Amino acid sequence: MDTTLTFDAPAPAAEAPKGKRRIADDTALLRAAAELTRELSAANPRIYWADFLASVVIGYAALAATIMAGSVGWALAFGLVAVLALYRAESFIHELTHLKHSTVSGFRAAWNALLGVPMLVPSFMYEGVHNLHHAKTRYGTAEDPEYLPLALMKPWTLPAFILVAALAPVALIIRFAVLAPLSLLSPKLRETVVARYSGLQINPAFRRRAPEGEAARLWTRLEVAASLWAVTLVVLVATGAIPLRAFLIVLAVASVVAVLNQVRTLVAHLWENEGEPMTVTAQYLDSVNVPPPGLLPALWAPVGLRYHALHHLLPSVPYHNLGTAHRRLAAVLDPGSPYFKANYKGLTGLMWKIGLSSITRGR
Repeated sequence: MDTTLTFDAPAPAAEAPKGKRRIADDTALLRAAAELTRELSAANPRIYWADFLASVVIGYAALAATIMAGSVGWALAFGLVAVLALYRAESFIHELTHLKHSTVSGFRAAWNALLGVPMLVPSFMYEGVHNLHHAKTRYGTAEDPEYLPLALMKPWTLPAFILVAALAPVALIIRFAVLAPLSLLSPKLRETVVARYSGLQINPAFRRRAPEGEAARLWTRLEVAASLWAVTLVVLVATGAIPLRAFLIVLAVASVVAVLNQVRTLVAHLWENEGEPMTVTAQYLDSVNVPPPGLLPALWAPVGLRYHALHHLLPSVPYHNLGTAHRRLAAVLDPGSPYFKANYKGLTGLMWKIGLSSITRGR
């Protein structure tokens, strides 16, 4: 999961002068990545089911414990567990966009039923959007829904980029409880809802096309389910059937999950492209790996997201095999290979690097 829903995010800065040196593809890196990982593209259903179900059970149990906690201290402790577990479970939406669903039968339906619809992030909000981010000719351009030149924008856009994510749960309730039903009465509103408010994206200029075929049918089923749940939730809170305190706690946990994901999104790339198409190697170098020995990235970049740059080289490799792929490549590539230039130690250094670039180069 690389993005958070934004309604009106800060607009990108004016385009920088062209002419930045184009980074050529490193054939040794691309060849090694392809040859050393051929058998790693198969997803293991047992890992997917065990990891996801454990995350969901822990997340919802901790959320219930947060609501019922008798003290602020226990509420904060349980709330932290709920945030981390639900964030991990929600991050599987990223895997859904790359997974051959026949290999893990029923996983997408289970993900939507247990988390996507209840948390108002059904998979259609990401499927059909994220794949555009991996298109070789779209990455880093105005047609990429998941890219903004954040390192080249004004410094105040970075904290705004993170803080706006706190409003995502409220925005999602409005999208499904209000806009979706109203859009049935207005073709023009429906067009706007589909184009602007139906994708987990960070590029405010991106406009989504209406789905077709089976994708459209899946979209309809999931949108109806999410809208019914959102309307029911609003009614239950309004009538007191769900205590306001419990609802606000759930909202707070969901907001922290969204902010945590937005922080991870901020450090998933270096955000230095000025809108021109990039080679695969350039895309890799603009992306970020945070490999071991660091332990904290397993919490803030779960489900393989700590290998985000490697994922851009090998998008078909499932999350549970990315660590093996990383070790194989690190063992055979020359120390001067571009592969090692996308590896970073941790969150703080990355945030400092991007923030400093925004201060010195932002417009």
